Amino acid sequence: MENLLAVDLGIKTGLGLFGRDGRLRWYRSRNFGTADRLRRAVHGLLAELPELSQLVLEGGGPLADIWEREAAKHGIEVMRISAEDWRRVLLYPRQQRNGPQAKRYAGRLARRVIEWSETPRPTSLRHDAAEAILIGL
Repeated sequence: MENLLAVDLGIKTGLGLFGRDGRLRWYRSRNFGTADRLRRAVHGLLAELPELSQLVLEGGGPLADIWEREAAKHGIEVMRISAEDWRRVLLYPRQQRNGPQAKRYAGRLARRVIEWSETPRPTSLRHDAAEAILIGL
């Protein structure tokens, strides 16, 4: 068990899976539509990742609770962070003066991580997937 899954929480969720070497394995964005559908999907997603040892969640509340409960069933360590945590480390203050600006710079940086990891490049990269990539760093 050596992989880390980074999650930008929401009904529209960004996901980024990182390997033991720190490289991005895959990333995606999923629109679950409702909390009930998210709950069912999280069960299946974590069951499909037997090598997963860590889960990093950006955010809190009821949606984070869903992920935490399911992770506990699989013996997966969970860490909660805020957007400010990773932005402070990865972006300059001038790049995070407002939300849209921070999302734009996050997208640019995420593309560099994708390239460095030799992961297939996206035709379009949703901000939630980009943020999940940076959460995982």
